[in-house]
Amino acid sequence: MAIRNLTNWNDPIFRKTGKPVTKFDDRLWTLLDDMRDTLERVKGYGCAAVHVGILRRVVVVLDNNGVIELINPIVSETSTKTERVPEGSIAPDSPRGYVERPDKVTVSALDRHGNPITVTGKGFLAATFCHEIDHLDGILFTDKVIK
Repeated sequence: MAIRNLTNWNDPIFRKTGKPVTKFDDRLWTLLDDMRDTLERVKGYGCAAVHVGILRRVVVVLDNNGVIELINPIVSETSTKTERVPEGSIAPDSPRGYVERPDKVTVSALDRHGNPITVTGKGFLAATFCHEIDHLDGILFTDKVIK
């Protein structure tokens, strides 16, 4: 396990789409562990693989209940209720702003071994899921900031 360098906010890699994960092996597990360590070091909440320069559909989120690892995640359900949440990024030189996000989302993904999982988040956790999954598609929270 290691702390990885974070990609600068202005790097064009953030506009690229992550590739689906097809191999569930030591290389993936090392990436997941390193993303968690990096996230803990910077005291962040969520990390998409692109934050550490990897174009794969991998997300790690730190929650009060522990670490949530999402491989090839998709938001499968959203509430109609929304809330305005403050957002930023662990990427150096990131701005901050408010984004309107669903109050509750359900995410379908795979775990580190390739098993299907479903997780539901409310409030800030829901916003974190949406924020990180957007990164996998080259979407930045600044694209959605409330002016």
